[in-house]
Amino acid sequence: MLGYSAVAKRLDTRQEGIAEKTPKVVEFSGLGQQGDQARQDGTTEGQSAVSADEMACELNTSEQPMSTEATMPTEDERLFNEAVQKGQNVYLVNCEDSERVTFAFAGDILLDDEYAMMFHYRTRGSDINDTFSADLLEKMRSADVFMLNNEFPFSARGRPTEDKTFTFRANPANVELYELLGVDIVSLANNHAYDYGEEALLDTFTTLENAGIPYVGAGRNIDEARKPVYFIANGMKIAVVSATQIERNAVPDTKEATTTNAGVLRCMDPAALLEVIAEAKENSDFVILYIHWGTESQAETDWLQDKQAPIYAQAGVDLIMGDHPHCLQKLDSESGVPVVYSLGNYWFNSKTQNTCLVEVGIRKDGMEYLRFVPCVQENCRTRQLEGAEKEEVLNYMRRLSPTVNIDSEGYVTFGG
Repeated sequence: MLGYSAVAKRLDTRQEGIAEKTPKVVEFSGLGQQGDQARQDGTTEGQSAVSADEMACELNTSEQPMSTEATMPTEDERLFNEAVQKGQNVYLVNCEDSERVTFAFAGDILLDDEYAMMFHYRTRGSDINDTFSADLLEKMRSADVFMLNNEFPFSARGRPTEDKTFTFRANPANVELYELLGVDIVSLANNHAYDYGEEALLDTFTTLENAGIPYVGAGRNIDEARKPVYFIANGMKIAVVSATQIERNAVPDTKEATTTNAGVLRCMDPAALLEVIAEAKENSDFVILYIHWGTESQAETDWLQDKQAPIYAQAGVDLIMGDHPHCLQKLDSESGVPVVYSLGNYWFNSKTQNTCLVEVGIRKDGMEYLRFVPCVQENCRTRQLEGAEKEEVLNYMRRLSPTVNIDSEGYVTFGG
């Protein structure tokens, strides 16, 4: 029988000023990223698991028989059970609103203690409230699903890739920051997930699974790396897929997953990703592509972004979120599909640079809104901008994005 577990988003109430967050992403299958492979024994903090039999005993404490209506599955449960039968990576989401599902997207984050962000976080007392502004924390935590780019492996093992300028590796204990931020899913399709080799990437999978955080764009083999993650809420099934085209050469440092080895899903040749998109489109109502592409520190899109964006739009994705350039790029649409070409650095290095959080509302008839929330990364902190600073970034994005309209609150109207 299927196990029942809640992927809890309970914040660490030991830190002053942090309220408890209601669990949002609930996974009933216990399948995690490994399909039918059992989870590790025991439970982790913020995660509770009981067997189906135990739950049945707990629910049947009354002698009164349950009505037929009470035992009828909801539409979300029906969709979930159907997905489980197909062996899909699927999660139920508890939404604040019964008509829409809200997503928030951010770019690159780095939790390596050897680099500036975590060093300053520790020296400042490991206070998340002194690291992200209160309004930004509220947006991250209140989103039904919050996603960002996990630009490193979680591990204490492995060796750094030879001759690579920057190699990252985070203490697995640092995954606790994701709970504090309200992270619900991460992409591992990037050019640093493999910095310390296959064993460190394998540790990353285990760390995220133990923390109850789904990941996409990498796996223990190519079948896992290609699997979409599905979120079910309000009678909708939303797919998230991810891949990377970075290290554009025949022998990249970041290895692609194979039938026998762990790695990422690569898309310099789009064929494999197009197959993943087709699968996601067939099995969901809305498909989100989170893609690692572009040229570092270049505000203009490059040739391969320009070439591939229309391909993925025409293949059936409904929304494209890009990262890797470490700076903001334009907002645009391809074949009616909104494209955020680069989310920028979110909390990644000591540079002072503009960044963003992107909020998206999805209803049964499609995307309801997309909002660009101007932020800045400075002094190893990230904060939401207001007033003249906010307007300055919005004006910058308007200049970069002549085909869209961005209003004073960051809501974007896309052209055809």
